[in-house]
Amino acid sequence: METRNVKWLKRLLITLTVLGLLGVGALAGLYLWIAPTLPGVESLKTVQLQTPMRVYSADGLLMSQFGEKRRIPLRYDEIPQPLIDAVLATEDARFFEHHGVDPIGVVRAAVVLITTGRKAQGASTITMQVARNFFLTREKTYIRKVKEIFLALEIERLLSKEEILELYLNRSFLGNRAYGVGAAAQVYYGRDVNQLTLAEMAMIAGLPQAPSAANPIRNPERAMARRNVVLGRMLDVGSISRSEFDEARQQPVTARYHGAEIDLYAPYIAEMVRDQMVATYGEEAAYTSGFDIYTTVRSDQQQAAQRALLDNLFAYDARHGYRGPETRLWGEPLPEQNTTPDAETWSTEQILNHLKGINRYRDLYPAVVLNVEEKQAEVMTADGKTVTLPWEGINWARQFITDTRQGNSPNSATEVLTPGDQIWIRQHDGHWWLSQVPEVSSAFVALDPENGAIRALVGGYDFGQSQYNRVTQAKRQLGSNIKPFLYSSALENGFTLSTLVNNAPINQWDRSQGTAWRPRNSPDVYTGPTRVRQGLAQSINVMAVRVIRDIGVDTFIDHATKFGFDRADLPRNESISLGSASVTPLENARAFAVFANGGFLIDPYFIERIEDHNGNQIFTAQPKIACLECKAALAQEQSGIESTLPEFAQQCPWPEDRLAPQIISEQNAFLIHETLKSVIWGGGNWSQGTGWNGTAWRASRLLKRHDIGGKTGTTNEARDTWFTGFAPHLVATAWVGFDDHSRQLGRTRWNKYGPQDQITAGESGAKTAGPAWNQFMFDVLKGVPEQSTVIPEGIVTARIDRATGKLSNRTDASSRFEYFIEGTAPTELADVAEPEAPIFEQEVSEELF
Repeated sequence: METRNVKWLKRLLITLTVLGLLGVGALAGLYLWIAPTLPGVESLKTVQLQTPMRVYSADGLLMSQFGEKRRIPLRYDEIPQPLIDAVLATEDARFFEHHGVDPIGVVRAAVVLITTGRKAQGASTITMQVARNFFLTREKTYIRKVKEIFLALEIERLLSKEEILELYLNRSFLGNRAYGVGAAAQVYYGRDVNQLTLAEMAMIAGLPQAPSAANPIRNPERAMARRNVVLGRMLDVGSISRSEFDEARQQPVTARYHGAEIDLYAPYIAEMVRDQMVATYGEEAAYTSGFDIYTTVRSDQQQAAQRALLDNLFAYDARHGYRGPETRLWGEPLPEQNTTPDAETWSTEQILNHLKGINRYRDLYPAVVLNVEEKQAEVMTADGKTVTLPWEGINWARQFITDTRQGNSPNSATEVLTPGDQIWIRQHDGHWWLSQVPEVSSAFVALDPENGAIRALVGGYDFGQSQYNRVTQAKRQLGSNIKPFLYSSALENGFTLSTLVNNAPINQWDRSQGTAWRPRNSPDVYTGPTRVRQGLAQSINVMAVRVIRDIGVDTFIDHATKFGFDRADLPRNESISLGSASVTPLENARAFAVFANGGFLIDPYFIERIEDHNGNQIFTAQPKIACLECKAALAQEQSGIESTLPEFAQQCPWPEDRLAPQIISEQNAFLIHETLKSVIWGGGNWSQGTGWNGTAWRASRLLKRHDIGGKTGTTNEARDTWFTGFAPHLVATAWVGFDDHSRQLGRTRWNKYGPQDQITAGESGAKTAGPAWNQFMFDVLKGVPEQSTVIPEGIVTARIDRATGKLSNRTDASSRFEYFIEGTAPTELADVAEPEAPIFEQEVSEELF
């Protein structure tokens, strides 16, 4: 009996050994058969997870994020332990014990397969899921499972457990375009992963099972059930206590969709970055390589530009009148309404359902009027709140008739609003105001004149409404913004700031048209011979026409192209002197920068540097620099003479190839620069009866500083309005007009409820675009010391007679000091009396301003 048992045992052992050898052989054969088709897992050592492109301001604020996949890669030590515990308890409780394949899980899956016929997924370890996610498809086949096992074993040999888990937690798709736990924390809760509660971590840990169908946004009930399963498993494995389990299980679902956490709203400049990155690197690489792009934009200046543009558009819109509600939901229909309103007042639920389907605009909120009293109205917003519109927020709303006509000022709120009106409201001066979506357009750009860095850019009212970037794409007629370039050309062709030009009507017969060209001043006033400084500062049209007749159209066009204007955009006729040329706001700002930087043409740029996903700089901007000291030092070095420049100038850090080209002389730029100050401050002596205003006098009242200058611009019938000017280390342009070139900006009349300084009569550069520029400069120049005038070499001053532009020996209000390029000052005296003061001076009195 014993011998028979021994024989049976021997046979069993032999059979098992043979079966084992056959199994090993089969596995070896299977491996040799599959091995050539297996990918190399060594790539996991250097894997680069697809991460979106992020765009930042110069001071590090996130402006935008581009890419289909949202991912925030985290190191293993940056992931909270409770979240790791939740994932392990749910997906692979023996992760740190097995070597890539869990035998217990395999046996369990086999039992399920034999007893039910289903292919269960319970056998997949986290390592096997990493293998599948990186190298395989999700098809449920035996051969894929075998490949998964072999790859998992190889991954375990190559990587540590922590590295494997880090890959898993950063790669997994967790719904709503979120890849990895870092992105999921932001998408669902708007917080960093280490700021989540236990219940929120359990929610994220349960997402890999069904991220699209069972996430807490799409199916909160199913997501909560899954979360509670995760918490239960954490309790079973001992990673949380019973009290922690009970507390977390009672938490409600608080997840909601959170977009990218934008710190600075600047969509137009962000889109410029996106477009350039795609052009440079290709769409796939740009969106998935994890580039961090740091722009030249400064957040404070960008915010100031946006606020100035919006406030100016709302102000223009308000003074032209109220166009009425968007629609009426109940009551009497509006005259132009296509649908019939309901007879019965809507319920709160109906109102909220209607409002939630309406897209917001910048600073505007949709609302429905509930009740109107004599001097106020109650409205409901999309979040269900009832707010009060005070009379001060309604009384501006006289009827809009046309762009040039408005109705009478209302006497009560009932003349403006009716219950059932769907309207727009915004906050202003701490209160809710009735408002409307502006129909007029605007653009604003500010840049550093020393290197061309764009500091602020707003391409329109609302990027969601229109992605058309008017700063870079809209070519509009310049109007009188062309005149500084005209007078710069005149200075190179025999004119000075004291040259007299006849301010008298022009009648020019055009044989081809059979009509006379009669350019007019605005206002239509003519004062006879007038000095160039005053002609530019007061934007006198007929003087500009006479100047271009003197120097010649071709001469001026040749000069204008030096400033970067395209010759094709410059009409070859005398109308160019009044601004018939069409350019973009960015081209205009670049050209004006020449007067602010001493005569150099800089190239605008907006990307300061680019970093890859590891933080390595792969691009750094190398802009051309406007540097008078460097130019002078280089000139002396090339001439071989000993430098006479100060030590700081001799040690200029910029090599020759980094210097911007100097297109006009420093002296020419200085004279125009100083004359543009007169556009704001005027001239003469008001107490002596010789005072006069420049066209931008409103800027002097708000800003109260003498180191600013600029130029207004208005085209025929006020279709385009401009203000472009400079301040210390900054040049900016504001444009306002309709996208429809045929539509005029119109005019307004006095509103008895308007502000004391309200704008009336015809729209113009000073009144329509100027306020945006003024407000921007007021905000960004706070705390910036006023700069004194530095007179360059080659400039002298002489006392001249205001009436004749000749030298004067008087020191009363009939004379003033003027700047001249050395050798161009007048030599003839206005009278023969002995001069009472030196004619030529190197210092200028405050009267110059």
